[in-house]
Amino acid sequence: MIRPPAIAAFDAQPMHGRVVLVTGGAQGIGRGIAQAVLGAGGSVMLGDLDAEAGQACLAEWREPARAAFGRLHVAHEGSVKRWIASALKRFGRIDGLVNNAGIVSPHVASLTELSLASWNSYLATNLTGAFLCSKYALPALSEHRGAIVNIASTRALQSEPDSEAYAASKGGLVAFTHALAVSAGPQVRVNAILPGWIATDAWQKPSTRKAPKLSRQDHAQHPAGRVGTPEDIGAMAVYLLSDASGFVTGQHFVVDGGMTVKMQYV
Repeated sequence: MIRPPAIAAFDAQPMHGRVVLVTGGAQGIGRGIAQAVLGAGGSVMLGDLDAEAGQACLAEWREPARAAFGRLHVAHEGSVKRWIASALKRFGRIDGLVNNAGIVSPHVASLTELSLASWNSYLATNLTGAFLCSKYALPALSEHRGAIVNIASTRALQSEPDSEAYAASKGGLVAFTHALAVSAGPQVRVNAILPGWIATDAWQKPSTRKAPKLSRQDHAQHPAGRVGTPEDIGAMAVYLLSDASGFVTGQHFVVDGGMTVKMQYV
C-alpha cells in the first residue's frame, strides 16, 4: 500500500538565504514588499529614483547585511544594467525580482488632450521598465530557479474616465506576465499582483510621511471591511516569490479587499 506524504512543517522563513530585487522599493507598496521579504528571512536590493527615500529605508531598517539601495531609473537601459550588476556584486545571486516601479497617478487628461509624450512616459515606466529589469535579471534568476512578480493594478480590469495610459500600461503588464512565464519556464516563474485601493501615506519617506485619512465609508465599501495596506501586497509577493507557489506561474492575483467582485449601484 502506498502511503501518503507526511504532514509538512510550515516554513516560517520562506525567503531565508534568498535575494530579491524590488524596483520602486523605497516607498509605498514597494517598501511594503521589501519589508515583507526581510521579515520572511530574505535580503533585498532596493531600486528607486528617490535616493532620500532609499537611504531612509536603510537607516530605519538597520539591516546592513541584508538590505542595500541603488538609484534606479527603470526606463533607462544603462541604469537598469548598472543596478543589476550592483546587486550581483553585493549579494552574489538573484532569486527574485519585483517589478513595482511605475507612475502611480492613473488620471492625466482626456484622450483628446493627452499628449504623446505623456502617453509614452506611462508605457516607458510602467511597462518598458519591467521588460528591461526582467531582461537583465533573467540570467541570474535562471541559475536559482527564481521568480518574477509584476505589480499591475485592478485598473487592468476596470477603469474610470481619463485613465487610458495607465490602464494600457497595466494591462500590458498582465499580458507580459503570462507571455514571459511561458518563455522563461521552468527555470523562472512569473506572476502578477493587481492591487486595489492601498493606503500608502504612512509608507513614504520621513519628510512626506503621514497617517492616512480614511473614512468609515472608505473602509465599508470593501467587502473585506477595510482599505488595503502595503503589508497585504507584501504577503502575496512573498508567497509568489517562495517555494510555496512552486506550481503557480503565468497568473494574476487581484488583492483588493473584494472590490472588483462587488456590484456597484448608484
